[in-house]
Amino acid sequence: MVEALVAAGVTLASAGAVYVMAAARVVKQYERGVVFRLGRLRPEVRGPGFTMIVPFVDRLQKVNMQVVTMPVPAQEGITRDNVTVRVDAVVYFKVTGPAEAVVRVEDYRFAVSQMAQTSLRSIIGKSELDDLLSNREKLNQGLELMIDSPAVEWGVTIDRVEIKDVSLPETMKRSMARQAEADRERRARVINADAELQASKKLAEAAKEMSEQPAALQLRLLQTVVAVAAEKNSTLVLPFPVELLRFLEKAQQAVPTAPARPPRSASQPVQEQLPPAEPRMEPDSEGSISGKD
Repeated sequence: MVEALVAAGVTLASAGAVYVMAAARVVKQYERGVVFRLGRLRPEVRGPGFTMIVPFVDRLQKVNMQVVTMPVPAQEGITRDNVTVRVDAVVYFKVTGPAEAVVRVEDYRFAVSQMAQTSLRSIIGKSELDDLLSNREKLNQGLELMIDSPAVEWGVTIDRVEIKDVSLPETMKRSMARQAEADRERRARVINADAELQASKKLAEAAKEMSEQPAALQLRLLQTVVAVAAEKNSTLVLPFPVELLRFLEKAQQAVPTAPARPPRSASQPVQEQLPPAEPRMEPDSEGSISGKD
């Protein structure tokens, strides 16, 4: 009798151990458990820790609640200004409704991936090239709204969407490089012209000051000589004073010029230009000397 009771107790203990082992489940901290009893969804969601289910009746499915980083493959499209580009992105999302993520969609990861690809192609077609290159924050927000709208029904929340890279054709890259080079050259010329304008204004002010104080010009001349002589060269450039040039010019204008001799005409005989001949002295018959031309 005792042996039968002991055997029954061992059998019950073994059955209990098997039952506990079949019913025991452990849900991790970043997971939630969704229970199906005979195919029907149970309303309560099992939290992290140790939990029990009915063996062969309940089925526990664990759902990861961590933020998922999903890269979106590069999508090729034509922008609004007819430029062919390839754009890839990355999507950050997490599950907020474990029951909806299991019941309403077959594979929420695949669904989010496909929605991200179609939304990215739509964004490319609605945007211009300059927006894709410089205004990415606005495009990221629009892309996030487009993906998040259907994902809410699946129990998924989109945290953020980032456009990673925009690939351009080689011809477009060369055109943009030439445009950037021309723009930089234009800005350099404008800056140079502005500098010349400011320098000319300062030089005009300096000339005005020097005109009021003539000694300032001499001091500036000496400073220039010192600056040139400080260099290791064998040639000394000495500026010529402007006042001395003006003095020489005024002196030349003060000297009267001799009247110019009239030119000789072609019809005038040569004899008129020769000096007059001296009278020739010859003795006459009476022995006196008389002049004769």
